[in-house]
Amino acid sequence: MDAKKIRKSISRFFGWVVLIICSLIVRVIPAHCLYGFAKGIGFLGYWFVVKLRRIALENLNIAFGQDKLPQEKEKIAKACFTFMAKSAIELLFLTERPNLLKKRIEIEGGKNLDNALSRGKGVILVSAHFGNFPLLIARLALAGYSVSGIMRRMRDERVEKFFFAKRDRFKIKTIYAQPRNTCVSSIIEVLRNNGIVFILLDQNFGTGGIFVDFFGQKAATATGPVILAQRTKALLLPCFIIRQEDDTHKIIFEPALQLEEAVNSEETVFINIQKLTNIIESYIRKYPAEWGWIHRRWKSQEKKEG
Repeated sequence: MDAKKIRKSISRFFGWVVLIICSLIVRVIPAHCLYGFAKGIGFLGYWFVVKLRRIALENLNIAFGQDKLPQEKEKIAKACFTFMAKSAIELLFLTERPNLLKKRIEIEGGKNLDNALSRGKGVILVSAHFGNFPLLIARLALAGYSVSGIMRRMRDERVEKFFFAKRDRFKIKTIYAQPRNTCVSSIIEVLRNNGIVFILLDQNFGTGGIFVDFFGQKAATATGPVILAQRTKALLLPCFIIRQEDDTHKIIFEPALQLEEAVNSEETVFINIQKLTNIIESYIRKYPAEWGWIHRRWKSQEKKEG
């Protein structure tokens, strides 16, 4: 095993240890101390996880350029780390207390979801790594909706099993993104049974996607949601979960996206993925600290012809 693999193994082991320690702390810590504990983790994360802090600040420079002062971008990055820590602690705490979870998350625009489901073709919920999105899925499951989430397997099998068990407890179906054929067939089956499929559309998709504008820069983006909607006639419904000042949450369901038809299938996919990306960007601009700036969203570059 080379040095790089050894470092990764050590890092994953310590990540697993931290997860278990935090799980134990959350079981005994008084509820009123929960967010203070999370703030402490976020503070330490920002200052000691140098690589992720650097990525966050680089991404903020790409997104906002000269539109925001360096101090403003640093403030957003710090808040981002705090919000991520709060989300992680909430996930450990609230998923063990379903009734409290239900009370702390308000649903706005629920009629948009119900109206979409009334067509009987299923619904593709499109969101982003924005707010405490795992709680969004859990809240819908508690409300009685049949929800499936598209997930990438975590690199550490122990962590994967830990969170799979939590999803399973809420009767959330896990559909793994790989292998691709199995993923697509599972999604189609859920939609044909008028279920809900939750898809995150804000990660770098490498050479397998299309390049659309995101904060004025080209970003490789998956095409799956639109292609699946075309194939199954399921409605595309953007949705987001937003943290409130008192650390409760609000889920917002946008109206269903009406697919815009173009001269050919490729152009149709491009136009509608761009529309979905524009909605995601609008939420990030309004609530910048809610988005996960630690992901290299613009890592892949579009190949120039000639």
